[in-house]
Amino acid sequence: MRELFDTKTDTNEVKRQLSFIEEGRRIVSELADQAGRKLTACVVTFGCQMNARDSEKLSGILEHMGYVLTDNEEADFVIYNTCTVRDNANQKVYGKLGTLNAYKKHNKLMKIALCGCMTQEEVVIDKIQKSYPFVDLVFGTHNLYAFPELFVQMMQRDLMIVDVWESTTKIVEDLPIVRKYPFKSGVNIMFGCDKFCTYCIVPYVRGRERSREPEEIVCEIEKLVADGVKEVMLLGQNVNSYGKNLPSKTTFPELLRMIEKIEGLERIRFMTPYPSDFGDDMIECMRNSKKICKHIHLPLQSGSSRILKRMNRRYTKEEFLELALKLRKELPDVALTTDIIVGFPGETYEDIKETLDVIEKVQFDNAFTFIYSKRTGTPAASMPDQVAEADIKVWFDEVLSLVQECAKKRTALLKDQIADVLVEGINDHDASLVTGRMSNNTLVHFPADASMIGQIVKVKLETCKGFYYLGNLVNG
Repeated sequence: MRELFDTKTDTNEVKRQLSFIEEGRRIVSELADQAGRKLTACVVTFGCQMNARDSEKLSGILEHMGYVLTDNEEADFVIYNTCTVRDNANQKVYGKLGTLNAYKKHNKLMKIALCGCMTQEEVVIDKIQKSYPFVDLVFGTHNLYAFPELFVQMMQRDLMIVDVWESTTKIVEDLPIVRKYPFKSGVNIMFGCDKFCTYCIVPYVRGRERSREPEEIVCEIEKLVADGVKEVMLLGQNVNSYGKNLPSKTTFPELLRMIEKIEGLERIRFMTPYPSDFGDDMIECMRNSKKICKHIHLPLQSGSSRILKRMNRRYTKEEFLELALKLRKELPDVALTTDIIVGFPGETYEDIKETLDVIEKVQFDNAFTFIYSKRTGTPAASMPDQVAEADIKVWFDEVLSLVQECAKKRTALLKDQIADVLVEGINDHDASLVTGRMSNNTLVHFPADASMIGQIVKVKLETCKGFYYLGNLVNG
């Protein structure tokens, strides 16, 4: 039986946390008066877009408490919002904590907090308590909304506070947020995952699937649009599973159609769909939409049915190919990107050839290609037939080479087209250019100034640079 979850935001909990924000503001104000300056705070994000959205919430709460937000990790309060998909992500955090300890010795006001997926692991909590006693606060993914309350407790005690929940049934949104971009925003539509792929730690640290009520999602997006947002990214570990625990059983395509009607919203993105849950209703929804972006990120992971079964991916090579080629036929202007893991336990070169075959047939527009990383706590980590590193490197290079070749071919097909581009900022390498993103997620750089940021403009795609374009603004 599916576990019962709350699907509406707990308004009483929101009020509780807002009261703690006010108490936090008083505490921060007193400390600032003692220091004779404004206090600073830095939130560092590791991992996925859901983590990035969580960090925006943490930043919003800190700003409301009176902190000045900064990117400098020598701040008075530093939060590491962690990822644990790969073990090297954990090692990176441990290394950075050592650096923070040195900063803290020279700043008596400094506080350090750790949150996110990494903190949901018992072994991590044990290590933090034993080896990093200077950390002031540790909390997890399920009680991130309780950060204001935990902050007040932290400020009232000298001992490390550890508050990590195994799970939750609550959804608590509507707390302050500071968005990275004023013109686009992520929106959580669901939390958790029920798939339990054998290589993935996410279901264990993010919990089971929980969907938000569609009316609350629409209301949040309406408020974002009123605040200047033109593009939203709908976030979930498996967005195609949206609505399964809702009383209304609202499906993801139905939610998309509701969002499509919001006046002033110009673009809708989503991340991430699961291949075997991507049905004809979803294809029809995208075909008829004027706002859903022309981009589908469809994780393959492996082209071998044998390896897919070991991964507990619920489709075969043939089923994935059937879907991908149907998408190419039914939605010919949609970019297809994917994830591929190389070196999964038990994989052979024959399996890699199956993956290469899928890449060749689908012609992905791009792919995130990863070397398999043994993740403690997952079934795959204890599989006996781990692959030799030397073999993985050779296979990885071959897969990556074909991915890049296909991506360049697909990008080159856009040459001389006129595309709608959402301008995201000044180019990092040339201040005379701005950088924007097409509906299909391709990057475009073209001459313009900062006044264009946040606008959707027409750009002629003139010079293909492999994975991106140089272009010029089309007037009129």
